[in-house]
Amino acid sequence: MLLAAAPAPEKGQPPLTAQTQRSGGPIDPEQAALGFDSADLAIEVLPERQNIVGTATLVFTARAPLTRLVVDLDRNLPVSRIRIDGATLAPSAWRNPEGKLAITLPRAVATGDRVTAEIRYAGTPHVAVNAPWDDGFVWAKTKDGKPWIASTAEGYGCDLFWPCLDFPTGEPGRVDLHITVPKGLSAPSNGVLLGTDRLSGGRSTWHWRIKHPNTYAIALNIGPYQVISGNYKSRFGNTIPMYYWYLPGEKAQAEGLFAEFAPTLDFFESVIGPYPFGDEKVGVVETPHLGMEHQTINAYGNHYAKAAEGFDWLFQHEFAHEWFGNQLTVANWDDYWLHEGFGQYMQPLYGRWREGEARYATMLDGQRNRIENRAPLVSGKVLTEEEVYETAKGGPASDIYYKGAWTLHTLRWLIGDQAFFDSVRRMVYGRPDPKPGNFTPRFGSTTEFERIVAEESGRDLRWFFDTYLRQAALPELVAVQREGKLALTWKNAAAFPMPVEVQIDDRIVRVEMTGGIGDVPVPDGAHIVVDPFARVLKRSLAVEALQAWQRQASR
Repeated sequence: MLLAAAPAPEKGQPPLTAQTQRSGGPIDPEQAALGFDSADLAIEVLPERQNIVGTATLVFTARAPLTRLVVDLDRNLPVSRIRIDGATLAPSAWRNPEGKLAITLPRAVATGDRVTAEIRYAGTPHVAVNAPWDDGFVWAKTKDGKPWIASTAEGYGCDLFWPCLDFPTGEPGRVDLHITVPKGLSAPSNGVLLGTDRLSGGRSTWHWRIKHPNTYAIALNIGPYQVISGNYKSRFGNTIPMYYWYLPGEKAQAEGLFAEFAPTLDFFESVIGPYPFGDEKVGVVETPHLGMEHQTINAYGNHYAKAAEGFDWLFQHEFAHEWFGNQLTVANWDDYWLHEGFGQYMQPLYGRWREGEARYATMLDGQRNRIENRAPLVSGKVLTEEEVYETAKGGPASDIYYKGAWTLHTLRWLIGDQAFFDSVRRMVYGRPDPKPGNFTPRFGSTTEFERIVAEESGRDLRWFFDTYLRQAALPELVAVQREGKLALTWKNAAAFPMPVEVQIDDRIVRVEMTGGIGDVPVPDGAHIVVDPFARVLKRSLAVEALQAWQRQASR
């Protein structure tokens, strides 16, 4: 009754503590002692109140002796009951002043033993200001006034609506979701649908199960959805179910988007490797925000936009994260470029796969103009998601997308397609020969990728990764023509031996740059173009001038 009397919250409300806004960073030692076996989440969504009521049953294995359980949960979702291994605790046994729920256990738990916590909670989840860039719930209405609801949690983390371990390596081994919604609404979510139960008043409970979900990937999506489904026969021999949940009245547009699923899937399987969750599904759901890579239930809100490249960039980008983000997850947000840089690079690669080199070059050129070089892509520290994604906190922000993609473009040219794609495959799957059933989601890092690239290429490329990932400034190529030679020198990078192509009239010459310097003979009057195919990411005075003009024009 108290919940019913409360007014609907505005965007940005209820306020979050600094603790809840943190996701990742240094891990609490007590949480590091927990192996997260499984979570069973029973959540009822009450649109008219903009509230949720939940019961989370969490199973942990102790990696060290435990006297407390410490999990992350927004304090705006107060806990009403906790049971440990079936025994109900007194309210004095837990506290949650700032969003880190600390539970005093009724008995000590030895290393290797299991403990089960059942946590009942309810309240008003934080309402996103501008999802998906600002996290929380989106409470929207369809054109005919029916509830349309979605959650996003990548930035602030899973603790926005369920008790969890809010850092990348806090993945549970399995999650069951029992999502209860009002009459006439559906609740597509992660993994496999095990069943739908009809309840009193026309309500329904949707039971989903997903294996090894990444921590921010669990998502609630509620609306009067219709669904398109089909099966994809993979080049690896397995059959993959595909689903798209869309709003009524959009059947023609929905069918057009669904038609992109199979060719996009074929691209990734042919270039990278098997779809990681083929025994669950390819799932996409229309959302009242732009999008997010929720594992097997990617959010889509691009309004079926058309583009010159002939495919939906939002769908393709979020789908890329099934490989780069969900199958391969960074253990430290400092390596976040492995999610977004690879995801962004898959766009021009897909354009190339579909239409050839002209489309690839065009799409890359658009990305180049957005590189800002304000901070290194990798700091070498344990960071929160916000410390990477937000410029105000010193992070590289959007450079993890565009500079990350261009770094990969340059690396592919430097070491060749064979070594590049073999490196990527090993990084994603942890093995060179992935097949359905012989791999599971894994954690990766920049240093691991460097090691794999060195092994596959047979070259020590620390100079490459140090320059592009660990410093903000791009290398600058200085070209001086005199006395029948073109002299080339790399600046802003120590002994940077990046080779460069030079076009001299109608022929292309590759100039090796030992120690960061090189030269090539050029005849008098020859027309010279340095790096004519834009193989190498380097400083551009023209781009810097463009960006300065854009900043001035926007004031």
